[in-house]
Amino acid sequence: MSRTVLSFDFGTKSIGVAVGQEITGTASPLAALKAQDGVPDWEKVKRIYDEWQPDLVIVGLPLNMDGTEQPVTQLAKRFANRLHGRFNVKVETWDERLSTADAKAMLFELGGYKKLTKDKVDSVSACVIFTSWAEN
Repeated sequence: MSRTVLSFDFGTKSIGVAVGQEITGTASPLAALKAQDGVPDWEKVKRIYDEWQPDLVIVGLPLNMDGTEQPVTQLAKRFANRLHGRFNVKVETWDERLSTADAKAMLFELGGYKKLTKDKVDSVSACVIFTSWAEN
């Protein structure tokens, strides 16, 4: 079974986005979405949904290293609930601990510090979240 999966790396100022294919377990970064207190431009999110028509959505769940929730965890859950409510596609949350560190390491390997722009890091983090989910 090959499902198209959108993956989001939630943040209050920027939300990374990636599209993955379950059959290959790989994802490609899309342009990050600017956000205001964790709220994106929903019209841009709709365009992403319309283009990719995902079967499933994964939202990274920011947790402390000991697995406990942090203030932004509830905002990420709210974002996941809004995605489900607006687009009626199944949404799962996924532990995203260390996804940003992994994304930065990958980008640094590809091109040094100049590759470490915020939007690239966020969307590559969304790829890392998808890959981690797909490997489970």
